[in-house]
Amino acid sequence: MKIAELFDVKGLATIVTGAASGIGYAYAEAMADNGARVALFDIDRAGLDQAVGKLQAKGGDVRGTAVDVTDRAALRAAIDKAAAELNRLDVMFANAGIDSGPGFLSMTGERTAEGAFENVSDARWDKVLDTNLTSVFSSIRAAVPHMKKNPKGGRIIVTTSVAALRSEAIVGIPYMPAKAGVAHLVRQAALELAKYNILVNAIAPGPFNTNIGGGHIRKPEVAKAFAQAVPLHRVASTDEIQGAALFLASPASTFVTGIEMIVDGGLMVGRAD
Repeated sequence: MKIAELFDVKGLATIVTGAASGIGYAYAEAMADNGARVALFDIDRAGLDQAVGKLQAKGGDVRGTAVDVTDRAALRAAIDKAAAELNRLDVMFANAGIDSGPGFLSMTGERTAEGAFENVSDARWDKVLDTNLTSVFSSIRAAVPHMKKNPKGGRIIVTTSVAALRSEAIVGIPYMPAKAGVAHLVRQAALELAKYNILVNAIAPGPFNTNIGGGHIRKPEVAKAFAQAVPLHRVASTDEIQGAALFLASPASTFVTGIEMIVDGGLMVGRAD
């Protein structure tokens, strides 16, 4: 099969949550640049409008919807509306997520009071779990009825994290169990939905240059600390995740479901030098 056919996403009706910036925008851009019809969802109206404008300026068939993914009724209504406007739903990128605040260690190795286990507030725990785990469940649940009606089935691609696979000292406690829960949710959904040719997979990024946590990874000292732990010795740009997104959304992955694809520059392998 030719590459143009193998990775063909032309015309695919696609929804991306958390699409105004970062990895979500990279997913939307990869799909739109290759002919998919894309609905961008984000809570940030200004950022969403800017993202839609950028993609439309390149000729992309895109539209934007401002929605809070933790509002289950609003999210379902937005997904239903987008599927109706696009006439079906082929691909759902459940990507929206937030940072969880500081961990129990600072970037320089000192213990922090704010990140200590006993000081994690109920509100902080609930917000991270609602955004990073429950919203993914809500996204999948709302997408499934549309994909079951689609003769070709569908693709659900969820953003997890290497934090789903390892403990992190500098990342706030709620983040790891939320992402680990999402990873297992992906496997459970893949098991049930295979009958309907709905393939469910995850992408687990390592350190990427995004706005999460206020864009703290762009600070030189933070970027340096992450780079030291990555065998490739750098933080990734978001366009470096687009290949994985296209693979999982396209005919190239017709026999792939229930996996978590790690894109981390070798972080999970270990420190090299």
